[in-house]
Amino acid sequence: MDHLPPLRLLVTFEAISRHGSMRDAAQRLNVTQPAVSQALKALEDHVGVALFDRSVRPARLTDAGEMLSRAVREGLGRIAATLEDIRALHAIGERQVTVSCTLGMATYWLMPKLPMFYADYPELTVNVQAPATDLPVLSPGIDVALRYGRGGWREGRTEKLFAEVICPVGAPALVERLLAEGATLAEAPLIHVRNPHNDHWAGWEDYLQARGIQRPRGGGQIFNNYVQAAQAIYDGRGLMLGWRSITGQAERDGALRAWPDGALDLGTSYFVTTPTTPSQDTLLFVDWVRKAAATV
Repeated sequence: MDHLPPLRLLVTFEAISRHGSMRDAAQRLNVTQPAVSQALKALEDHVGVALFDRSVRPARLTDAGEMLSRAVREGLGRIAATLEDIRALHAIGERQVTVSCTLGMATYWLMPKLPMFYADYPELTVNVQAPATDLPVLSPGIDVALRYGRGGWREGRTEKLFAEVICPVGAPALVERLLAEGATLAEAPLIHVRNPHNDHWAGWEDYLQARGIQRPRGGGQIFNNYVQAAQAIYDGRGLMLGWRSITGQAERDGALRAWPDGALDLGTSYFVTTPTTPSQDTLLFVDWVRKAAATV
């Protein structure tokens, strides 16, 4: 960190590279053009190489300038986004609840139901975060964690929402065709969801073993999240393991069809975890979640 140039030099450089000229950058930054030129020269002296090729008109970024421009743009963008998050978390007078859950839970269970929540509580904003690890936890800024497993989490207070059941699902036309052909799960085309973070979710291998179905290993399409895989089954590409929280509504709407007698209970459930001393708005949201879970 000691080798970083002053922030004002980086901000000035980003403005030049984004707007394409020192004149436009100066206008945007509300400073004089000589001040912009001096800042660029100071940054080049700090880096030790030219960042702009001034032998052409208009001047353009050198290779080093392109590298630094990308890094500065990403860095300043991340800082700006973080500041917005901090402002949102500490907004004065604004009632908010921040929920962490899996991507599938957010996309297919929680988000479709939120309009009903807002209809009853328009003054309360719900922020939804889906961690890349697919393992929601309580952390600073998180008021509610909706998570899958067998329970046993130690932080905060945890209660069961609903039991999670898995069942192969697919596009109705595909399931109908496979059944008409007399195909079994040992021959049906399968769609897998695999990534380094979803080992706590059962895969096809676990399901087939639990059902005593022998099938050659390998084959089938592989995706790294359930949203991508779900699109593939809507397109009729194969069967996917369906979870109540992810495919339940689509089955009820007729967009997907469950494999006959394919349901399997692995003893897992969805739970809601809150801090030991939750806010009144958190309690209000959790009470709504309980009611929504009762209809699953």
